Amino acid sequence: QMMGPAAFGQLIILIVYLPILSLVGVEGKMFIPMAQTVIFALVGSLLLSITYVPVVSSLFLSRDISRSATWSDRFTAWINTRYQPLLASALQLPGRIVFAAVLVFGSALWLFTTLGGEFLPELDEGDFAVDTRTLPGSSLTETVNATLRAERVLLSHFPEVIKVIGKVGSSEIPTDPMPIEAADMMVVMKDKREWTTAATKDEMIGKMQAVLREEVPGVSFGFQHPIQMRFNELMTGARQDVVIKVYGENLDSLSAYAAQVAHWAQTVRGAADVYKESITGLPQIVVRYDRQQLALLGLSIAEVNQVLTTAMAGRAAGQVFEGEKRFDLVVRAQEQQRKSIEDVRNLYIRTAQGQQVPLTQVASVALENGPAQIQRDDAKRRIVIGFNTVDRDVQSIVQELQQRINENMKLAAGYYITYGGTFQRLNEAKERLAIAVPVALLLIFVLLYFATRSVVEGLLIFTGIPLSAVGGIIALWLRGMSFSISAGIGFIALFGVAVLNGLVLLAEFGRLRKQDPGCTLREVIQAGTRTRLRPVVMTALVASLGFLPMALSHGSGAEVQKPLATVVIGGLLSATLLTLFVLPCLYLLIHHRKGVRPSGIPVVILLSVLGAGPALAQERVSLEQAVTEARQHNPRVTAAALEVAVQEKLKATAWEVGRTNISYMQGQYNSASRQDNNVTLSQALPFPTVMARNRALLAAQLQQAKLDETVTQNELAWQVKQTYYELVYVGERMRLLQSLDTLYQRFFEIASLRYSTGEAKMIERSLAETQWRDIQNQRRQAQAERVIQQTVLAVLMSRPDLPDITTTTLEERINPYAREGTLPEESILLRAARQPLTVMQQEKRRVAQQFFPDLQVGYFNQTLIGTPLPRGDVATRTNRFSGFQVGLSLPVWFWSHSARTRAATVAVQRTQAQVQQQTQVLQGQWRQAWQEYEKNKAGLAYYRQSALANADELIRQASLNFAQGEMGYAEYALALAQGLKIREGYLAQLRQLNLAVITLEYLTGEH
Repeated sequence: QMMGPAAFGQLIILIVYLPILSLVGVEGKMFIPMAQTVIFALVGSLLLSITYVPVVSSLFLSRDISRSATWSDRFTAWINTRYQPLLASALQLPGRIVFAAVLVFGSALWLFTTLGGEFLPELDEGDFAVDTRTLPGSSLTETVNATLRAERVLLSHFPEVIKVIGKVGSSEIPTDPMPIEAADMMVVMKDKREWTTAATKDEMIGKMQAVLREEVPGVSFGFQHPIQMRFNELMTGARQDVVIKVYGENLDSLSAYAAQVAHWAQTVRGAADVYKESITGLPQIVVRYDRQQLALLGLSIAEVNQVLTTAMAGRAAGQVFEGEKRFDLVVRAQEQQRKSIEDVRNLYIRTAQGQQVPLTQVASVALENGPAQIQRDDAKRRIVIGFNTVDRDVQSIVQELQQRINENMKLAAGYYITYGGTFQRLNEAKERLAIAVPVALLLIFVLLYFATRSVVEGLLIFTGIPLSAVGGIIALWLRGMSFSISAGIGFIALFGVAVLNGLVLLAEFGRLRKQDPGCTLREVIQAGTRTRLRPVVMTALVASLGFLPMALSHGSGAEVQKPLATVVIGGLLSATLLTLFVLPCLYLLIHHRKGVRPSGIPVVILLSVLGAGPALAQERVSLEQAVTEARQHNPRVTAAALEVAVQEKLKATAWEVGRTNISYMQGQYNSASRQDNNVTLSQALPFPTVMARNRALLAAQLQQAKLDETVTQNELAWQVKQTYYELVYVGERMRLLQSLDTLYQRFFEIASLRYSTGEAKMIERSLAETQWRDIQNQRRQAQAERVIQQTVLAVLMSRPDLPDITTTTLEERINPYAREGTLPEESILLRAARQPLTVMQQEKRRVAQQFFPDLQVGYFNQTLIGTPLPRGDVATRTNRFSGFQVGLSLPVWFWSHSARTRAATVAVQRTQAQVQQQTQVLQGQWRQAWQEYEKNKAGLAYYRQSALANADELIRQASLNFAQGEMGYAEYALALAQGLKIREGYLAQLRQLNLAVITLEYLTGEH
């Protein structure tokens, strides 16, 4: 009776572990061996449970059944005596029990949003890795001295430190290159049980930092663990837990933005050891020439540069020979005359008249700060700001920092910020699990359907997943833990066991109903829970006790184990308790009438909310994310990329020489003998220039495919932007209609009151109601339009769900082009429009090659039986004669070739006309978009300067006067209509302006 549910249960648990295999990254892959081990063990267990176990049971289990009660029987009976009365009470109020479960699940979801998130809990490795940074431009000696001072301070102030090892620079194989102002200090610590200065790791780090700042001023110290620091450096190129990168072009702007980001990072609780990469601040001597003074003295810049270079850097003036060796003779100023900036200023320059003038007379010499380094990612300049996390999860820290940066910083065009480190790895793991987990849950539902033969009962068992998640979330909250990938894997492991309990109960309910159709549902439920209470409780207890050592451990790696074990234990407890009460109540609500499945649509909806509600939530996406995702997943872009791949493969066909002919002939064709045979090998070769023209044609076609791919991406981005801003516009209009709905509702209420008191006529009340209903209808239409635009955006992004947008306010897009004129020549659309002409010209050149002859080469080998030989005898079958042949294949009948050449010439002319027409169309679109931009910009200025303020004041005064009876219905309706017209006109003007800017961006192909 239990074999079916048990086998399906093992398959369910096996499938649950599949999403873990999708994890990537050095840290994420540490869970894959666990998942593989569990999967292999479950496969073996499944096979043994249906083959080996029944056979062994029949051989070794006693056939004499003992009726005496064991300890486990008494324990189960004791639980049943307390559980059955509670279940009977719950079955009297099944609706309230289910509603209470929904409230608990909703509360748990809200609690989950407050937990925060991190990729993996920080591992306490025991030792510290201290990232030491001196001021930019510091010498190697200064860095070494600062490191040695820090080592002595740590050894003298902290008896817990065993030794300190410093490292400056890079090894021969520079896997971790560092500038000379950076150093690593490895602090080897004693066991925590021997610590006396501090009790915890964070307290020890705080005291060490305080002492180091006091004893070694001007040097920054960042505390981490050695392995953790190396992982961070491998993943992001920086050593901190969270890495913020600011991208842009101007170094001064990058440095200013980085300083602001570092400032806001320091204000966020939990962000420690904030580090800002120094890209400026390197002192350098700058010489600026006075061209007018140089002209008066008859000097040129090249002459002054030559003197300056020779004096300070040296210049070869000849060569010195020592035997076979040869050396350059370098002339430069003495060392004591090139030590300071004054030496540069006092350098004398000889004029054409032989005068000696100091450098300061013809140039200004100053000591200025210049770039210290220029770092790039993906060919873009960037600067790094990093910090470590202390006493707080990384997700809440980064979210708070993002909010403060968005509220207080306004980046110029071309500058943007990315957030990496453990936060980036957390998001990547979430994205992978967001795909893998729903697929696994869908497979679980398929198995449940095969086990129960009912979609409703499959959903019923599926409620074990949210009910188990409640306990896991509460357990994390009680232990003060954040959500991490470790906790996520705990939820994955939990879901399978939770579903298994529901499957065991429902399988027993179904068996009892078939066995005794006369039993009522309550009797079936109570009998089934009484029989299956033991396996349900044992499942929870065995798994919980198995994970208990992990939850309570304090050894190495315990930080990763604890969240996983905490989720499993807490989830199993809640799943067991809620399954024993909620699942029977749901079963009763669905099957409350004999033979009727399912009895209530609300219950099915409730099951859908419990089982799959969170997966249906709309994800909010930014404009950049929408464009990126569309370019990655849209089939049009994929098809264009595949076309480029096709053309890449076709490049190898340029050197095609045709097939090789091999023939064999035997018989009487040379002499009276019928045994002669002949083997011939021949090859036709095209003229060499033909292959070159084929290669040029294929290269042009490949370039056209690449341009078409870029044009497809550009057009897709244009469509995504238009749809995205249509969604923003619809949202703004919905908010406007919401405010007007309130006004018109108030208008209708006042008109109704006046009509009831006899102060107004029926027509006024009816017209007020008509206006109000019209606004409500417009709101419904706007809502439908929003869904339509979401559907369009989902299709462009190739998403199965409807995405939501992060931008809620319709703001003016910045026009990146400050001049009116023609479309820039570098526009990708112009280049793509002209490329077919290049292809056709190459095709014409290839066709012209048909007038060249083909080359023919061949080789033959044959017998000539009976032919006299020079030595006097005759040839036999063993005597063979060979030779070769060379020839030309001439196009004597050239009329068809001439026709093809003339047709190719006409095709080139046709393509020229098409390119000219397409160019004119694009230039016309550019001018039209520019005029649209200028027109709507001027109209927008009118609305912002006066119209909007006047409309708001008009509506406010009209509403006040109408409420006080100082204004009639007609005047009030006219005022509201005028205010609505102005507000809608402003939104429409702003929408058209944005669409014009988007079109300008599309035509230039720059985003």
